Amino acid sequence: MLRILAVTEDQELLENIPLNRLMDDAIKWFWVDFDCPTDEEIQLLDSYFHFHPLAIEDCLHFLQRPKVDHYDDTHFFVLHALHPDSLAAEEIDFFLGPRGIVTFHLAPSQEVEEAWRRMLDPAIRKGKDHNFAAYAIVDKLVDNYFPALYTIEDQLNDLEAKGENKSEADIQALTEQVYDIRADLLRIRRTIIPMRDLLYRVINSDKIAGVKEQHVYFTDIYDHLLKLTEMIESNREMTADLRDSYNSLRSNRMNSIMKTLTVMTTIFMPLTFIAGVYGMNFVNMPELGWNSGYYIVIGIMAALGFGMYGWFKKKGWFD
Repeated sequence: MLRILAVTEDQELLENIPLNRLMDDAIKWFWVDFDCPTDEEIQLLDSYFHFHPLAIEDCLHFLQRPKVDHYDDTHFFVLHALHPDSLAAEEIDFFLGPRGIVTFHLAPSQEVEEAWRRMLDPAIRKGKDHNFAAYAIVDKLVDNYFPALYTIEDQLNDLEAKGENKSEADIQALTEQVYDIRADLLRIRRTIIPMRDLLYRVINSDKIAGVKEQHVYFTDIYDHLLKLTEMIESNREMTADLRDSYNSLRSNRMNSIMKTLTVMTTIFMPLTFIAGVYGMNFVNMPELGWNSGYYIVIGIMAALGFGMYGWFKKKGWFD
């Protein structure tokens, strides 16, 4: 689908006008959005707009790293959105020219739709141009990064509260959740870090005149990306702490189990030795002829077992 938004010198809004009207002197600036374009519409990138073949190729080959390329008076941007459910990166491209902006995305984009509705508002559009429309797109992309990280922070807070007094199976399940969250953070990090680097290049570049005019706005986006980066690193550290905490709990429980088994084995070792000695059945063993020998040995074994148990208990080995 191809849709067009144009603003005249008199601040009149025109929607879905023919492409050949975009070059009229009365048009101050325009925004053309290629939303899930057909093959015929894709051809317009070359036949009508005459964009550079390398930029067109980048539009059609998903997934490029966030970047900006400069072609004469046109600047080509590759941006990434985050899918709200899978957190996978979704590519959004746009061309920023001297009089207009052309956006291109092979799948529906919530961020582009929100920016489009924003530019339809006369109060917001007043005194603005296509450079502000470019800012609105990037701003929506970055704003929609925050909910994913806020959700992860809530999950981490819940995991931190759930770690106490849990069974081995519960701790194993919590550990798996921590690893899943770390994987989500890695996916988000692969999107946000390149976007941060891209915005740093943009606000410090002298090649894009429109960005200079909107420098304060783009700097605000960069500040948001810095905050997002700090949130990612903080959450990664928290997952590492939770992982180490859960592993420590599991190790402590394993050590406690091993200590208990070791104590029980130690108690039965002398008892097993005594039983083994009297199980040899030699003819000349004098104790075998005692009338009360059996009860004496059982008593000694019981006294030895309870005595060792009491001594270990006093040492705190069963705590």
